[in-house]
Amino acid sequence: MSSETRAEWWSIEVFHGDRLPASRWKDEYEDALTVAAVTSGALYWDWHEFSYGVIFEVCFASEEQWAEFRALPAVRGALDSVPDPDGLLIYRGRGGASGGRFPRKPKPAPGAASVELEEPRKRRRVRLRTRSSAEDFRELSEALGAETPGTDPRQDPQEADTPQSRAKG
Repeated sequence: MSSETRAEWWSIEVFHGDRLPASRWKDEYEDALTVAAVTSGALYWDWHEFSYGVIFEVCFASEEQWAEFRALPAVRGALDSVPDPDGLLIYRGRGGASGGRFPRKPKPAPGAASVELEEPRKRRRVRLRTRSSAEDFRELSEALGAETPGTDPRQDPQEADTPQSRAKG
């Protein structure tokens, strides 16, 4: 455990029962729970009434103070007599829709995690013709930056490896 102590909020949420509304339970046990919280070292406390029930919020400097508060007979008696035993919630944090106990971490800036784009590639332009000649072959080889090994750029590529050319040679 760290040596740093941080005040913690705790909530006791009580829902209405079939026969008894939670507001009547609050009227009955409000003074006993408030006195028990103060004598256990509560820094702050507050009651809230909602359409579904009541919430008792209490802030203690340490978890040990909260445990001491929960162990008191007055607190145990009040919790045992809630209108609906299934309608009792006890949890760390403020009650209702109050959000998280700690503030959210800030989101990164929209462009902070972007990846660097590639450099645009050099566009090559190749002109195709319907007829083939040694001149066209040479232009294509120069445009691609390499010559095909074993070929004579002066020779027509169509005549390079035909049965007639083998018979001539």
